[in-house]
Amino acid sequence: MNIFNKFSILNAQLNKNYTTGLIPTMGALHKGHTSLIEKALKENGQVIVSIFVNPTQFNNFEDLKKYPRTFDKDIKLIKDISTKINVYSPKPKDLYNNKIQASIYKFDGLDSVMEGIYRPNHFQGVATIVERLLWAFLPNNAYFGEKDFQQIQIIKSLVGQKKIPTKIISCPIIREKNGLAYSSRNTFLTKEQRNTCSLIFEQLNLAKKLLRNNSPEQIMKTIEKNFKKISNLDLEYFDIRDEKNLSIVNKKTNKKIRAFIAAKIGKIRLIDNLSLY
Repeated sequence: MNIFNKFSILNAQLNKNYTTGLIPTMGALHKGHTSLIEKALKENGQVIVSIFVNPTQFNNFEDLKKYPRTFDKDIKLIKDISTKINVYSPKPKDLYNNKIQASIYKFDGLDSVMEGIYRPNHFQGVATIVERLLWAFLPNNAYFGEKDFQQIQIIKSLVGQKKIPTKIISCPIIREKNGLAYSSRNTFLTKEQRNTCSLIFEQLNLAKKLLRNNSPEQIMKTIEKNFKKISNLDLEYFDIRDEKNLSIVNKKTNKKIRAFIAAKIGKIRLIDNLSLY
């Protein structure tokens, strides 16, 4: 396994006759990430895992400062999967030169709902780093987990707008035994908090069950009422939205729809989602 801190040097080592799969990460790797890596290995001749805590997607400096950095552990985890993986772990200058600043994009409202409300300019930073990584390596495929489903739709929009020749592949959410979606933030949870947070997935499943006899609007109201009865877990939003354009859905429809949720327990913020049909 090779570790690079400059994309120009990594590019020089790549075999241009092989397909390339890229998994962009910010480190603090878990089973969700390893599932992406394993899928990429099956589908490509060579794989790049980037580990870079991107400063432009944090609207709160304290969040950036506290983000878990577990590089040695991450490398061991990757190495246990395969020694043929290329790891790209740059300094900010390699991607941003001397100007660490997000670019400005328009995503037709995809970035103005849900996470876009609670994390202003977050998706501008995400789009900036993803665009730079994609242009740096021009991978055939790039892999992202569906826990960040809104992010995936924005990245697909980005690739279309910029005509980047990379296929964006969305991968299923990987969950802990109690249903909690794997997240780097889970490391901050106590055992008691982890148990409480299992209610997030429980309510998503309830929404899917209720859809048989209720409208999306009725379901959203029911879930919001349920959360008012749960102590220590504060609901920020529970939305049912069109999967493609992320518009809110109040009435029954034949389109693909998905339930999205964000909740806080203490200072820890968690998101999740589930396809309803």
